[in-house]
Amino acid sequence: MIYVLGFISQVLFFTRTLIQWVLSERAQKVLSPTIYWVLSIVASYLFVIYGWFRNDFAILLGQLISYYIYIWNLDETGVWKRMNRFLRSILVVTPIIAIVFVIQNGHYFIENFFTNEKIPVWLIIFGTLGQILFSLRFVYQWLYSMSKNESLLPIGFWLISLVGSGIIAIYGIIRVDPILILGQSVGFIAYTRNIMLYKKELNNRLHDEPIFNQ
Repeated sequence: MIYVLGFISQVLFFTRTLIQWVLSERAQKVLSPTIYWVLSIVASYLFVIYGWFRNDFAILLGQLISYYIYIWNLDETGVWKRMNRFLRSILVVTPIIAIVFVIQNGHYFIENFFTNEKIPVWLIIFGTLGQILFSLRFVYQWLYSMSKNESLLPIGFWLISLVGSGIIAIYGIIRVDPILILGQSVGFIAYTRNIMLYKKELNNRLHDEPIFNQ
């Protein structure tokens, strides 16, 4: 059942990437569709639960970094305000409750996440670094979008995605985690294609710009 939960979350992550990719291909430029952020918050919520049951600190930390940025993007696109207040409260409060639980149960947290005999410390550190880097792409996306006053997915977002995805894929292979391996292998293709679309869009802009003689 735990794997089923993780699989569902990865299917949602994959679906958001696929939809964003298809819409961008049609427009011949990289888009930041609203559905991308809706699926992100749902998938992240489920993946946090999966990470908790798997005693995987790397997953939990990675999702916590990007979780509230998903909410910011939903608010920026106007979806957040249209959602039911009770649902919004649940989405906002759940990670906070998890943090409080961790603080109050520090011994349990350390025992299960940092001294787990099945996961050596070096692997936890490696996986955590990958998740942090992978999640920081959303911090970069948030800062970039804030400067432009709209929700965007810049080329730096996709470059960070590629590097972070590679680290997480290796972590998943070592941990023999089919959920992580599947999710990252599929996303790798979409990240590469988005970078190609950005380069194509940039070349088109440079080609269309008028040349003024001095």
